[in-house]
Amino acid sequence: MKSLKTLAFGLFVVLFLSFSQAEAEAHGPDLHSGSKGQAVTELQTKLKKLGYFHVTPTGYYGSITETAVSQFQRDFGVPATGYTGTLTRNKLEQVDMMAHVVHGEARGEVYKGKVAVAAVILNRINSGHFPNSTYDVIFQRNAFTAVNDGQYWLMPDASAYQAVRDAYQGWDPSAGATYYYNPAGVTDNWIFSRTVITKIGKHYFAK
Repeated sequence: MKSLKTLAFGLFVVLFLSFSQAEAEAHGPDLHSGSKGQAVTELQTKLKKLGYFHVTPTGYYGSITETAVSQFQRDFGVPATGYTGTLTRNKLEQVDMMAHVVHGEARGEVYKGKVAVAAVILNRINSGHFPNSTYDVIFQRNAFTAVNDGQYWLMPDASAYQAVRDAYQGWDPSAGATYYYNPAGVTDNWIFSRTVITKIGKHYFAK
């Protein structure tokens, strides 16, 4: 009897959380089927870089955009409504910030190295030893060279966005690393005290 109660409670929690997420996504949807304009073009451009939108951005939110948004939502753990509500906007913003870091820190590196940089950001968020949000991890003082020297603000290319997508999907070439560095550019020898897990391109990944 106790196990049945536990199972029932667990099912209730899952259904409640799913409903809460869907309700949050539905609250104040901003872009949906029939929407037009620059905001739609920007959405389509990001979805194209991520590999979800396969035609030239048009600025019109039709069935192709709706399908692309749904695919993005499923891959990133957002209720697949097909329109952009609060949760989707927030997730797109997180992806965008991560793509800026990947591009600023690892452009010119092999694709695997770009995915590894994205994975390090996620590993930090989930580690318990760093801030627990994308924004706070990325903008933590002196956390990323690209933020300090301004390269963060360069426009990410498609490979940076797709590296973030692959990291979110579970690919971690860093093998759980929470640090990485290029020995040629180190300005603080403290980083050499970290245990190196793997090396990809010019970057050493460590814990």
